[in-house]
Parts: sequence; structure tokens; C-alpha cells
Amino acid sequence: MSRSFERVWTVRFSDTDPFGIAHYPRIVDAIHETSDMFVQEIGFPFWEISRERGFGLPLVEMNFEFERPVEAGDDVTVELTPSLGTRSVRFEYVARNDGEVAFSGYEQRVCARRGGDGSMDLPDDLRAAMEPYAAD
Repeated sequence: MSRSFERVWTVRFSDTDPFGIAHYPRIVDAIHETSDMFVQEIGFPFWEISRERGFGLPLVEMNFEFERPVEAGDDVTVELTPSLGTRSVRFEYVARNDGEVAFSGYEQRVCARRGGDGSMDLPDDLRAAMEPYAAD
């Protein structure tokens, strides 16, 4: 049975625009931070796989839909579910505030060799670490 990775993003005053609503670049930052936290949690921090293993998971596409605003002081639960391909992973996100969906979307990442040598299959150990969280 799969489970999603979850984290709570507390919206800070500095994350908001003049109307008191979380500004979209800060929401994108929270999403990127969530994927950073996820890969670190499963033992594959972005900085280590690039430096020590010679590959990375660069972002090639992203899309989000904003359904309701979040404001300073809100605790937003961000859920990440990976969908595994042969040479890529799609991180699906759903973010809830007080149980209601605030925004959802995805990041598409390709597994690529460092130095621009093209894509490669997801390593077996990385795939195995993500599978317990993956969509069925």
C-alpha cells in the first residue's frame, strides 16, 4: 500500500503580497522545498546525487492550479506523491488548508547525467526508495 509524503508549510508574513495572500512565487518555493525534503527523507538529497553519483532530477515541466488563497499564519499540508516512469518521475502535489484544497499540480523531472550527457534510467535504488510513496 502506498503512502504520500507530507509536510506542513507555515505561511509567513514575508510570503504574502500586499493583500495578505501568499504570493505565487513563494508557493512555488514551498513546492520545491517539499520535493527537496522528500528526496532527503528517502536518502537521496539532490545535492548528494549530483555531486556523488553524477546524475540529477532536473525540472522539465510544472503546472499548478490555485483553488483558494492561503494567508500568513496558515498551516498548509503539502502532500507529494511520485509517479515513476522509466527515465523520469512526476511529483504530484495536493495542498490543503483546514482540509480544503488550496492548490494542486505537478513537477515533471527527468533523470539526467550531470554535464548534459542526456537522460538515463532511474537508478534501481532510487526507484525502490520512492516506490512506497508512489501512486498505485
